[in-house]
Amino acid sequence: MSYDAVVVLSFGGPEGPDDVMPFLRNVTRGRNVPDERLATVAKQYELFEGRSPLNDHCRSLVKALRRDLGDSGISLPVYWGNRNWHPFLSDTVEAMRSDGVTNALVYVTSAFGSYSGCRQYRQDMAAARKSVGDGAPMLSKLRLFYNHPGFIAAQADRITQSLADAGLSVSDGCLPDGWVVAFTAHSLPLSQSTSCDYVDQLNEAARLVSHSAGITSTAHEVVYQSRSGPPSVPWLGPDINDHLGSLAATGATGVLVVPIGFVSDHAEVLFDLDIQAKATATELGLQMVRVPSVGNHARFVHMITELVGERIDAAEGTQPVRRLWVGSDGAWPDQCPDGHCQPPGSGPPGR
Repeated sequence: MSYDAVVVLSFGGPEGPDDVMPFLRNVTRGRNVPDERLATVAKQYELFEGRSPLNDHCRSLVKALRRDLGDSGISLPVYWGNRNWHPFLSDTVEAMRSDGVTNALVYVTSAFGSYSGCRQYRQDMAAARKSVGDGAPMLSKLRLFYNHPGFIAAQADRITQSLADAGLSVSDGCLPDGWVVAFTAHSLPLSQSTSCDYVDQLNEAARLVSHSAGITSTAHEVVYQSRSGPPSVPWLGPDINDHLGSLAATGATGVLVVPIGFVSDHAEVLFDLDIQAKATATELGLQMVRVPSVGNHARFVHMITELVGERIDAAEGTQPVRRLWVGSDGAWPDQCPDGHCQPPGSGPPGR
């Protein structure tokens, strides 16, 4: 088996005010969410002139990945498709078929395992192939990378740079007195979190990033953001804003906020952290330094190249010397185990 293309598969985002409501309807399709509730979310996009940074991030990532693949001797075209907005994955698969692509590797912009961050993307891939029909290229998702050294190193470097920019430093494994670290990730309904390893993977990534950044003694915690849905449905917590209140109540004076659950600073990250959490911290008298996500950090882009390279090695029957990981979990398998990342309420994961 040989591969003849790479696809960047992302969530998608609106690119102007007229796109916002259609985009939100795509995101919530099949969930019977009324437009009145969507209009509340739409107001968040008004703060950014109706444009999510996510698509621009993907455009830059595609360019950077093309360069890095070429510099690494991997001569494959790079395509881009989205789940919820243009360019839709089905349109991308149609273009690939027209270009003669037969077997593509797919990088998904999610490091962690959950239904929405893993299995649902695989379902998107299957649906796109079905809609294109005969001759649609095969699509093979690259493995989860929450403990890949490229992801860990890039996020740790973002922390180091943010501390330097704020005039802070790490000494003997500690941040200055009174400072703590809060790693944030998208919350999930508890019923969905039981069918995956999301929480364990987040905790492992936070531990690895802290140590890579030299923060071995300062306390850190994984907290959550972007909760939605009715209050009666339990979700993962604590919420970042509640956590800031707890920190202030126990005497903390500063917090380093690291959005480890996201690979780019898209609209949710900007709204939840740079607007809401920042306002909460200011009200509480807490200093707050917000670390950027990995974005298009060179080490992270090269991580994608390494993920592609290890699959090419495996397909060619050569030793996959680039099969990298750090920590105790080992590299995630190329094919997710049966039963992993099931829809909410489907029971515990299998690995």
